[in-house]
Amino acid sequence: MKFLKKLFKFLVVFFGLVIALLYITDTDYLLKAVRTIYFRGHTTAYLEDYKYFDNQPITESSNPQPWPNHVDYNSVIETERLSKANADWGSIAYVIIKNDSIWFENYYDGFNEDSKSNSFSMAKSYVSGLMGKAIMQGHIKSLNQPVCDFLPAFCEGKAAKMTVGDLSSMASGTNWDEAYYSPLSITTRAYFDDDLAKVMNGLKMETDPGQAFKYASGDTQMLAMVIEKATGKPLYDYFEESFWEPLGSENATLWQVDSDDHDLVKAYCCIASNAKDFARFGKLYKDHGKWNGKQILDSAFVAKSVVPRFPESPQYGYGWWLKKHLGKDFFMMRGHLGQYVFVQPEDNVIIVRLGHQKSPDIGTKTFTDDISLYIEEGYKMLKK
Repeated sequence: MKFLKKLFKFLVVFFGLVIALLYITDTDYLLKAVRTIYFRGHTTAYLEDYKYFDNQPITESSNPQPWPNHVDYNSVIETERLSKANADWGSIAYVIIKNDSIWFENYYDGFNEDSKSNSFSMAKSYVSGLMGKAIMQGHIKSLNQPVCDFLPAFCEGKAAKMTVGDLSSMASGTNWDEAYYSPLSITTRAYFDDDLAKVMNGLKMETDPGQAFKYASGDTQMLAMVIEKATGKPLYDYFEESFWEPLGSENATLWQVDSDDHDLVKAYCCIASNAKDFARFGKLYKDHGKWNGKQILDSAFVAKSVVPRFPESPQYGYGWWLKKHLGKDFFMMRGHLGQYVFVQPEDNVIIVRLGHQKSPDIGTKTFTDDISLYIEEGYKMLKK
């Protein structure tokens, strides 16, 4: 009994010292990481982690517009290759939209058409679109307006040349390190810290801005802060009025914020929604910024967004990933664990896949093999 008491006292003192050390070294965000992710058996963010963070609600549209079912709705079954991939990589949704109608849909692992799951970096496409909306409405002058006009922390040296367009096209020149699995990386800190603006304002310049593509979630987070300053509105409110409401979204959604106190959205990620509501944004860009005949986004901005900014980086435009496959040009929203909205405008096709993981070649190439597979098998089904 004495041994157990001594052990208990030791553990109390030990964990007290660890917690104190985390606060002293400004790494106390790791406590939230342990509580929300690691103690729940995960090594990184996961599909339903939004339940354990602070969120801001975004209501469903007051004029919901359900996708119609195609005349050939679910008339074919998944290919064997697709079925195996969905099982092996933990898909929760696979949807094919042809001519703006649901041609095929299937859901897995207890999820259904209305189930919420984390968008991860698909949110970046929305934020870039919100920048386009702010330009369209005159809150931001152009892609070339300096970030310094909105964020005083970026007004000196190389940072003074950084533009809002640089943020959208991932060319800020900052020292952001896109490392998902290191507990001490700035990416991890940004995911768990309760004062995200402080984290972002601490970024330093590494190179001249506007020179080259370097994928950095921090660029999108800074862009969100710019949009909030420019519009005078929380990003989640601006998102609701600009896109979620007018696009006829059927379900309410959530957008994670750093904390109730600071109330800044985690803009580079973390919209909790479903496959068919995510697909609406792909349709908006497919249709050159129009929705039901109304110009929601400037068509010239949309066109510029889905072509490469830098010839040496043909994989990225302004907030959208770009890929040539099957002799066709696709643009896509793309998230951490294999969240995808693929858009092929000429064929009037949108393919959505949501799930728990990507193919095992993650980190070895620009586009993991699962991306090609989901496109290829969808097209095989369409040709049957």
